[in-house]
Formats: sequence, structure tokens, C-alpha cells
Amino acid sequence: MEIHSAGEDAIIVYLGHATSPEVAARVQAAVTAVTRALGPDLVDLVPSYASLLIIYDPLQTDHLSVSHRVRAALQSLQAADMDAGRTVVLPVYYAPESGEDLEALAGNAGLSIEEVIALHSGSEYRVYAIGFAPGFAYLGQVDERIAAPRLATPRQKVPRGAVAIADRQTAVYPATSPGGWNLIGRCPTRMFDPDASPTMPVNVGDRVRFEAISREKFLTLGGELG
Repeated sequence: MEIHSAGEDAIIVYLGHATSPEVAARVQAAVTAVTRALGPDLVDLVPSYASLLIIYDPLQTDHLSVSHRVRAALQSLQAADMDAGRTVVLPVYYAPESGEDLEALAGNAGLSIEEVIALHSGSEYRVYAIGFAPGFAYLGQVDERIAAPRLATPRQKVPRGAVAIADRQTAVYPATSPGGWNLIGRCPTRMFDPDASPTMPVNVGDRVRFEAISREKFLTLGGELG
């Protein structure tokens, strides 16, 4: 654990040096512990792959006090704290119709489409970070047999709900946007809704599992094709 100043009203805590499910779990546990330790002195937390940015109220406390309290809170974390986080199940309609790169990815991997679907939906992923766009959750790690590099030429328009793979990460596009990940299916669950509470179904440190569903169920759940 390393703690560094990040400005007049912030510190950043590094909880690891590489992306992994274990480090993601540590970041999630730190969010809970720091929130409890700083109480009303806390303004905001920004978790990432292996770090946690802590913004505090400089009118109520100072850098030294915050650093001491954060270090004490994190040093007292137990193994059970690292196992915190919810498990969220996201339905996916896997098909060439909904995932334009599914056939090519399967062919390049020397697998059938059914095997790709089984490998993707058979793993449990940690939410490493949320970025690029509100609700865009970076999930890892994808089975190395279906890991695939980003497209050489990104698409100008990827549909909302597209489920995709890039290297050993996977994600669901929360809104229509440009993107260069390999599309393998589509999820009807909204990954970001500003009118909902909470606005996102997942947070950093949560676990995610994908469940294969039929075309009919996808449409019934509000999914859109085309």
C-alpha cells in the first residue's frame, strides 16, 4: 500500500501494481473502509484498477490526518473484507445477429461459437474500473482462449448493450458510441440510467456473471436489435 498527495484536498492510495481480481477486491474493500473512517470529512472517492483517489474537505481536516486515518483503516482490513462486493448477473443474447465479431473471434480461436459462448458465460468477472463513458465497466479476466486484440479499425457506432471483448477484458457498452472491441452479443440491461437509483447496476469490486438467453427473452427484456 502506498499513499501519495494528489493536490490540496486529495490523496491517492495505490493498492497493487498490476490488474487482477484480487487487487480489484482490495480496492472495493478500501472504498468501504475509507468511507467509514473519514465520515463527514469525505467529499468523494474515485476507484480505479489498482488505486483509490480520496477527496476530502480541507475546511474540516488536513492531509496528515486523512493519511493517518486511511492507513489505519486499510491496515485493519481482513480477508473477509476483500471478499466483499455483490454478484450481478447480466443476461446476454449471443449470436452473429447481435455480435458482429462472434464468428470471426471463434474462427481465430479455433473454437465453435457454442464454445466461445460457454467460455464467456462460464467465468466470473471482477469490475476493475468504470470509465470511458458513464456505466462502462471494465471486467476481467476473460479466459485466455477467447482473448482477442482490439480491432485494427474501430467502429464509428457500437450499439447500446453490445457485449464485447478486448484482450482479457470484457464489457457492455452503456450507450451508442464509437468502439474498437470485438462484439459477441448484446445485453438488455441498462448499464447507466441517470433517472434510476442507483444509476449503474455494478460498482468497482463487484462480481459479474453473464447468462446466455434466447432472442425472444432478449427482446422481452427490452433489448434492441439493428
